[in-house]
Amino acid sequence: MELSRRLLFGSAVWEVTRPRTPLTAGHLMIRLSNPATALDHRSAADWLRCHNAAREALASVLGAGACTLLFAHRWHALGAAIGEPAAESSTPSFHLFGRWDGEPVTPAEQLALPAWRRRPVPHQDLNKHDGGLRAALLQAAVAAAEGPGPGGAAPLPSVRAWTPSSPAGTHHTVLAPERAIGSVQDVTPPELLALAAALEDLAVRQPVTGLSCIVPDTAVTGGQLELHALGRAAGESVNPLEMLLDSPEVNPALL
Repeated sequence: MELSRRLLFGSAVWEVTRPRTPLTAGHLMIRLSNPATALDHRSAADWLRCHNAAREALASVLGAGACTLLFAHRWHALGAAIGEPAAESSTPSFHLFGRWDGEPVTPAEQLALPAWRRRPVPHQDLNKHDGGLRAALLQAAVAAAEGPGPGGAAPLPSVRAWTPSSPAGTHHTVLAPERAIGSVQDVTPPELLALAAALEDLAVRQPVTGLSCIVPDTAVTGGQLELHALGRAAGESVNPLEMLLDSPEVNPALL
């Protein structure tokens, strides 16, 4: 059953919502309010504000000690959508899964099923948490807004790219800022823009249609931020996300 999307927090450019099919109580979505908005320093800073507020809210309300981020670039997860949330629209969206001890169902248990067999969290169960999440999101976002303002224009920082030791398919690339970073919460707007540019380069240079992306919590990646980008194509013989779900580099982040 698909629910209506619930707005939990609206910022200047992005908004934090419940997806139409919330797979766990800790499943939130960061969504662009206006699909025509370009990714620039302002929108990158606002995305980080929403992401960091969402993580703090999940920790405060649900006790989530870890979070994993999933999103697609130039790719729409349709059909069975094994390994990723089904696409709700063409609007840029990022799925954030908070993880905590004792959660009744894990993201991997849901994502391993075809989209039509996944069971969304019941409406009444969401009601237990969403009021607290709204209040915590607002509090965290207001505190973040009191931090340093946007910096001036500068060259984008370098991004490292490598193939993991056990790649999930032919087009599996790991990206990370050159600076050692322990969490998405420590990423700066220029570093976010640099990662976005690196993803776009992968999407247009490789013989793929688009990318499925996952950022595991750094608790399972040795304390280092890693963005796994998997090349996708219509008619692909193997879904690389199915392979990635079994990977020791990513599996603990979702299981």
